[in-house]
Amino acid sequence: MGSGHRLGRRFGWLWGAYGTSALGTWLAFGAFPLIAIQVLHAGPAEVAVLSSVGAAVGAAVAVPLGPWVEFRRKRPVLIAMDLVRSAALLTIPAAYALGALTFLQLLLVSVVVAAADITFRAASGAYLKTLLPAEDLLVANARFESTTWTTTIIGPPLGGAAIGLLGPVATVVADAVSYLLSALGIRATGGQEPPPERREATPERREATPERQAAAPERREAARLRAGDLLDGWRYILADAALRPLFFNTALFNALVMASQPLMAVLMLGRLGFEPWQYGLAFAAPSIGGLLGSRLARPLVTRYGQHQVLVVVGTLRALWSVGLALTGPGTGGLLLVMGVELGLIFCCGVFNPVYATYRLERTATDRVTRTLSAWAVTTKASTALLTAVWGVLGGLLGPRTAIGLAGVLLLATPLLLPRHDHTPQGEPKPARSHT
Repeated sequence: MGSGHRLGRRFGWLWGAYGTSALGTWLAFGAFPLIAIQVLHAGPAEVAVLSSVGAAVGAAVAVPLGPWVEFRRKRPVLIAMDLVRSAALLTIPAAYALGALTFLQLLLVSVVVAAADITFRAASGAYLKTLLPAEDLLVANARFESTTWTTTIIGPPLGGAAIGLLGPVATVVADAVSYLLSALGIRATGGQEPPPERREATPERREATPERQAAAPERREAARLRAGDLLDGWRYILADAALRPLFFNTALFNALVMASQPLMAVLMLGRLGFEPWQYGLAFAAPSIGGLLGSRLARPLVTRYGQHQVLVVVGTLRALWSVGLALTGPGTGGLLLVMGVELGLIFCCGVFNPVYATYRLERTATDRVTRTLSAWAVTTKASTALLTAVWGVLGGLLGPRTAIGLAGVLLLATPLLLPRHDHTPQGEPKPARSHT
């Protein structure tokens, strides 16, 4: 993507903030289940509830936040969400030190963090679109993607070492501090953020006189968020011929990939007898493919075009997971998993920044937060649902058969990719090409 392509000081601070919080997240990867098991002596059912219900309820909590954030400046929202996540996480070591930590607290913190995650991601997409010109969005998203895979490689091993030395609560502290540092980095971006565009007036509001509007500003502000606004993001996505198939494609793809991960742990660590370090290596080492893919995203788009890359790479990424059903014992099985994951992650490394850029370009500026919020809520909820369903299927059919079924269904997801190259409706391509 060209390391010499400069995006300015403000983006540099935003990028640094993203990298810091991403590293903290991966340092604490798996900390909540470990705390539940080692500190609270929770059983498998409680751990499953913590992993799935927390994310699902967090997604539900985030539903009204997208419309609410749309008409507010995004940088203060980003800082607030970082501070909320930091404060929520810090309650865990505080309660642990006092001997008052409970499973309910873990569950509530996971809900708060999940809701704040969704809101932060939605607001950050809108903020990025105001921070950079359209032609730089792919470079920025590729750098975020590269950072994601870098922290995926180095975070879990460092976090595992920290857990071994200091216990899982220590990595939660590190994660909380990373969000605090992220908030400081976003604050350091400075500059003037454009005011959010106002909501289109309803017929009733258009008839209101200036005197009536001036008489009740608090009532107008309270009425700004209506019940129907909660569905605005989904309405916008479903009405758009390009976003609609991409929405279903990404939600189903992500949910099926994630649903098979717990079953892979059961298969590899249980029936096939792999050691925990081998299991970790099988999924961490292939992340180098994400680094390579993210660096190739921009050159591929420049050469072949955005839509062509979306369709071809989006198809290729669906072909890998079915191979996980063939995992066997020993070195051969380990190499098979690593090869499948390398191919899958490489394709995702190319696809993700291209799709994120396409989605931003396609979405009107005054709809970005609601659209991204609806997208993230759907992804979180569908992942939680299919993870629970595949847990049941794994118990009924066996983990290998359930993993194979997820892989077969993934082969159908390319049918949901956009079939035509649509001109973005937010900022048309011809206008950008002449700037």
